Amino acid sequence: MAAAHAGHTHRLDLADATVREWDATVLSADPEQGIVLDRSAFYPGGGGQPPDEGVLLWGGVRTRIAGTRAGDELYLLPVEGDPLPPVGTAVRGALDDERRTALMRTHSGLHVLTGVVFRDFGALVTGGNMEPLTARMDFDLAEVPADFKDRVAASVNAELAADRRIEVKELPREEAFAIPDIIRTATNLLPPDLEVVRIVDIVGLDTQADGGTHVASTAMVGRVEVVKMENKGRGFRRLRVRIV
Repeated sequence: MAAAHAGHTHRLDLADATVREWDATVLSADPEQGIVLDRSAFYPGGGGQPPDEGVLLWGGVRTRIAGTRAGDELYLLPVEGDPLPPVGTAVRGALDDERRTALMRTHSGLHVLTGVVFRDFGALVTGGNMEPLTARMDFDLAEVPADFKDRVAASVNAELAADRRIEVKELPREEAFAIPDIIRTATNLLPPDLEVVRIVDIVGLDTQADGGTHVASTAMVGRVEVVKMENKGRGFRRLRVRIV
């Protein structure tokens, strides 16, 4: 769901979610706007997944990156007071590995969750949010059995234990939309002018349009605990989960 470039920045995170360190050159640096690199593995946030954090190392200096802002360029946002590398500086980028890996596990776990709820109950996603190893997902589900929470948890963890491959690919828009139920949200959030759609396929379970980062197989998620189910009325069911 995202192009390989954001402005002048080549996005390494889309091609290989395992990249944690890389070399880059500073294209612009502004205390208000942020820092633009020619290459970056910082995930800018979107689809419920928060942005990455990390550092830029240059000339014996460390600039901490607290997040990103996507606009006409992919702006890396330094921690207030940290030095800005001058334009043309060669830097070494490094992600907070623990945070990124936790977010990848969480995001993939949520795709398994939405795949199971759609397969078993036919429900679409109406909203969601994630932080490292914790999340909520909202579903359009008018009726639920009394053991819904336990059934969902058991089915999700069975799929995780099955060690299904998670494959990422890009397809032309027409080809992507030929895949049944490729949009799992109640509202189609894909821009109408998007020509290439990024697809995340949990082989044998779930195929969705998605722009985030994922682990390579369901077994890498760990286990999902369904902590709580909340009834928000009018068919609005919220599941709160934890990754362990």
